[in-house]
Amino acid sequence: MSSMQLRRDDVIVGVDTHKNTHVAVALDGFGGRLAELTVSATATGFEQMLEFCLALVGPTGQLIGFGIEGTGSYGVGLTRFLRRRGHQVHEIARPARAAQRRLAGKNDTIDAEHAARQLLAGHGLATPKTADGTVEMIRLIKIAYDGVVQARTTTMITLKATLATAGEDLRSTLEKLTDHKLVIACAALDTPAPRPPVRRGAPAVVVPTDPEAAMRHVLAVMAHRWLVLHEEAKAHAASLKALTAAAAPRLVEAVGIGYDTAAQMLITVGDNPGRIKSEAAFAKMCGACPIPAGSGMTNSRHRLYRGGNRQANGVSPREWWESAEGIRPGPRRVAPSRRVGHRVVINELPTKVTHRKQPRDDPRPFCTARPTRRTHRCRQRQRVRRTDPHRPAGPDRSRSHRQTRRRPVRAHQHPHHPSQRASHQDRGHHQRRCRGQDPQTTVRVVLPVAARTPSADR
Repeated sequence: MSSMQLRRDDVIVGVDTHKNTHVAVALDGFGGRLAELTVSATATGFEQMLEFCLALVGPTGQLIGFGIEGTGSYGVGLTRFLRRRGHQVHEIARPARAAQRRLAGKNDTIDAEHAARQLLAGHGLATPKTADGTVEMIRLIKIAYDGVVQARTTTMITLKATLATAGEDLRSTLEKLTDHKLVIACAALDTPAPRPPVRRGAPAVVVPTDPEAAMRHVLAVMAHRWLVLHEEAKAHAASLKALTAAAAPRLVEAVGIGYDTAAQMLITVGDNPGRIKSEAAFAKMCGACPIPAGSGMTNSRHRLYRGGNRQANGVSPREWWESAEGIRPGPRRVAPSRRVGHRVVINELPTKVTHRKQPRDDPRPFCTARPTRRTHRCRQRQRVRRTDPHRPAGPDRSRSHRQTRRRPVRAHQHPHHPSQRASHQDRGHHQRRCRGQDPQTTVRVVLPVAARTPSADR
């Protein structure tokens, strides 16, 4: 929003929201400060703030909009109130601590004025979520579901930790059971009979007579708590499944995406997906975009963005890995290679090349390559000296691995990345070879193209 398009009679309002009060600062179209106001965070206070701002508008001006901090928390009520009355609302990011707060100070009025000036300059603006549809219902149900799952996990951990201090007879009987059978067995333990309540409405009191009775009582109580939480978690999970299937049926039907992942992605987008302008903006919202991090000779370097919605960032890799595991792997993508003498270097990483018998319908390339460890490279050089008659003699034969430049493994070059992972047969073959159980296939060099045939490799 450029100030050249505004008039002095126009009014721009910045609001710093809190639990009990909101502070508003009004600016004119040229950036001059007009007034400030503190109201209560109630419907009456919202009406008072709106009337106060409309009274500041000049005869030829208009109320441009509101810049509000925390539209999804303390400012959600004010945001809904202003939207229902047709006013434009923008979400303002809080000022950086080092750049603003430590230099200009920090109080509610300064933060409200910062929000107004950010709206006037058009920097860091975002469209708030409407929070008035199915996605808002999913968000509320997921809050309850996540809390129940966390409490259920804590209960199971506490039960097992308590069981570790039980007597030998009880512990030997219960420790070998699975989680669900353990809970059922603990819930069926004999516990001391409760005493009658001292008054009406008071809880029953259980007074154990010895430590073993106290142990059985505590285990039974935690087991009953786990069962109650488990039933509540199943109820919330059923609600989430129904809501996500109704809101995004195609997303739930995708391979590797469950109702919890779909619910989190819908919560990240909100009820008004039009506020996300592009796929790049959504990637930045999920913390999955590259950020330039170079200068001078390293000007092309990038790093991962550490901001954004961390919950959405957490489910994105999980959904990606589950999708990769749920479908049949396609052709393996091998990085471009270049020949250095008789060694193959893939992205500056010394690799080993394994030749194997392969059916014609296998879509993977004939030669699979994976990064090797330093110890394997040392063994590789020893075998090369014995098995490769074409290796040139001279100083290059005695070169140490410490003189070889070694670059860090990138994400797509990691052995556990789908593009670098081999089949179960290859992994077992690799493990047997590392243990020395397969001495017949130890050739790890690539012969010249004209001489490289399956029979020569073997």
